[in-house]
Amino acid sequence: MLANRLLMMLLLIVVALTGCVSGGEEPTVSVASGNLILNENHADGGAWGLPDCDACHALSAIHKKADLIRNITKDKGYDTCAGCHGSNGTSIARRCIICHNTADLPTAPRQQGRFSHHYTSDVAGSMDDAHCLSCHDASDMDGRFELNQDLKHYPDQNQLLTNYSSLSDFCLRCHNRDHQQPGYEITDTDFYDPLIAIEEAFTYVDKHGAIDGLGTRTYAGLRGDYRYASEVPCTDCHAMHGTENGGLVLDSTATGFSLLNETQTYDVITNGPDYTQLCVVCHLMETILEDGATDSGNGLSGVHQVGGDCYVCHSHGEPVQAGM
Repeated sequence: MLANRLLMMLLLIVVALTGCVSGGEEPTVSVASGNLILNENHADGGAWGLPDCDACHALSAIHKKADLIRNITKDKGYDTCAGCHGSNGTSIARRCIICHNTADLPTAPRQQGRFSHHYTSDVAGSMDDAHCLSCHDASDMDGRFELNQDLKHYPDQNQLLTNYSSLSDFCLRCHNRDHQQPGYEITDTDFYDPLIAIEEAFTYVDKHGAIDGLGTRTYAGLRGDYRYASEVPCTDCHAMHGTENGGLVLDSTATGFSLLNETQTYDVITNGPDYTQLCVVCHLMETILEDGATDSGNGLSGVHQVGGDCYVCHSHGEPVQAGM
């Protein structure tokens, strides 16, 4: 017991002098290098596998230059460590929501809403730590979202860990028919269910993917910087962290709609197959026909039908339709 305490005191001195430096040169934990996860080099290997962070790290001394999280870590204590820095080779649970919640970090990310990404789109309830780590297992926590730093790396259809080319590329690594990720298989779905058909449908003109069309149809017209040649990310319309709508459809223009360029925010409420308020966020009829001038209920107008079943004519990923 005494020997262990002496070892801890020695490691504390090393940390104080070197800042937890491996080999006296390269920090094992560094925002600059994008690596926050502890590894076998933690304090030259002497601290790897130890569960007691307080043996070396005093709360009064850590994160002095990280104003955003310093007060949170001081308030919540050592239970926050593993969330950012990994388990340090132990069985410590990694906790994310202890900091990323509506009280401490309300917009990082926005989480309010009945539905979130539980791997079943219409399951109600907030996310837990395991859900977070499925997508974000080694973020650098620098306040900037970077595809290939802040998202977990899943293999592509060739089983290679290639970089993501877009947010949608990340989504398609799971949402496909024939190369789903082990442990996250999407089963009991129809062959044409968008949950698995989306990879193929992403190339259709109405899928907002690799567009093959000129947008010269009857109801052509879009808001903001949206163009018919734009590749629209899945997260422009679908929420991962919280929404009031089923199918993970966004419930506000405050989260998503990356090319909208609107200073005012608008609510989006879906009612069964009625997606009017979602469509009208981006679609603005150039020549007013039918219900084109009718308020959809959220202050926006510009689609040819307000209310009713959109799916009668527009099915998700249908290759022969002229617009989703």
